[in-house]
Amino acid sequence: MQFYRLAFLLLFPFVSIAQNNDAETVRKIHEHILSKGMCYEWLTNLCTQYPGRLAGSAADSGAANYTKSVLETLLPDTVYLQECQTLYWERGDTGQIFRVLPDGDLSPIMGLSLGRAGATGPNGITAQVIEVKSLDELERLPDEEVAGKIVFFNRPMDPSFVNTFRAYGGAVDQRVYGPNRAQKKGAAGALVRSMTLRIDNVPHTGVTVFDSGQMKIPAFAVSTKDAERLSKALTEAPVYVYLNSNCKDVGMKPTYNVIAEIRGSEFPDEILLVGGHLDSWDVGQGAHDDGSGCVQAMEVISTLQKMNYKPKRTIRCVLFANEENGLAGGLEYARVSKEKGEFHLAALESDAGGFTPKGFSFEADTSVFKKYYKAVSQFLPTFEGYGLYFEMGGSGADISPLKSQKGLLIGLRPDSQRYFDYHHTTIDTIDAVHERELKLGAAAMTSLIYFLDTYGLGSSTTQNTESGTH
Repeated sequence: MQFYRLAFLLLFPFVSIAQNNDAETVRKIHEHILSKGMCYEWLTNLCTQYPGRLAGSAADSGAANYTKSVLETLLPDTVYLQECQTLYWERGDTGQIFRVLPDGDLSPIMGLSLGRAGATGPNGITAQVIEVKSLDELERLPDEEVAGKIVFFNRPMDPSFVNTFRAYGGAVDQRVYGPNRAQKKGAAGALVRSMTLRIDNVPHTGVTVFDSGQMKIPAFAVSTKDAERLSKALTEAPVYVYLNSNCKDVGMKPTYNVIAEIRGSEFPDEILLVGGHLDSWDVGQGAHDDGSGCVQAMEVISTLQKMNYKPKRTIRCVLFANEENGLAGGLEYARVSKEKGEFHLAALESDAGGFTPKGFSFEADTSVFKKYYKAVSQFLPTFEGYGLYFEMGGSGADISPLKSQKGLLIGLRPDSQRYFDYHHTTIDTIDAVHERELKLGAAAMTSLIYFLDTYGLGSSTTQNTESGTH
């Protein structure tokens, strides 16, 4: 990193003046957002008025109209809804899991149907449970040992990983693909240990994927405490479980990306996107996942407008639709953008919770990444002063379809240790979000957008030695 700093000093003779002005601008950004920012108020309204924003639902549509109306008050150049289509899935009014005890009594198990799973029928099903720890273990079982059974996927997230997203990535395949694999071997249903490091009674839903045209079996996430109990019981005797659910696919429904932009004054065809996804699972308020990211992106637009900042490049806020169970919003946005011949110089997504920001991760097409990462590393000294790091790594699901445009893709990286306590649950509510932590994330995002707008990423049209004030 010292090499980049030295190169910066050699390439930019007026850098000390620019850095002083940049530092002052970043200070003002933080001062404004921490004292006058509106993102927590917007998040409170979003969560309490439009909870359970499953794509295609009335809450989802209401949230799109609400955030559009808020963005309009900020007076950007353009605000509009971009319609896309999603398969709408309904949870229904039942979702029961009971362990059938040897004496015939029923012992409740805390669980939630997985998104896009099938139903049991009105009478439910009762079947013997078999436990596996991986998809490979399931595949090794003879079909006759699986047929008619309920397959219980019970691989915990690995607590030894400091990065909780790494732990999540190492376990989530059993939720996404497990029920489909179990059905192919004749299983009657599936249970999946909730994707969380915490041992508690809170089940975590999430999408499960079945092959097109395949019959869907009922599939439930169970709380980690119940997963532990069930696993222990299976070591002692055969275990039978009763499932009852009436969830269903309803059909295609509209959902909406919410888009606002401030047109650039010098390089309007270079787009700087900032966003999150507006939809959430239906069981909570979607506060951390991902109402927080949406209101932080809105705060970027709000802050720049209130500071009378005149961007060189087009700054676009996008609240994406349908990230949770289909990515319809991100795919449609990228399709339309490609059709228009647009170029996103950079896209920044916040979709890791409203916790204290720790840094940013960067990715891009391999043909441009080295150049971009070298350019953005020149901004690091200012961010280090706010306790923020830069690293190579993933960005966000919604912006990933833009990678073919060969711009820089960026993810905000908050403290991740408690994120999976709330992820896809009934307890992902506004009271789980700390106002100051949320605002610090918005300030970090606004600061990075400011630097990207001021200095670009090293192309011939963006090199400059201006002071950073507009």
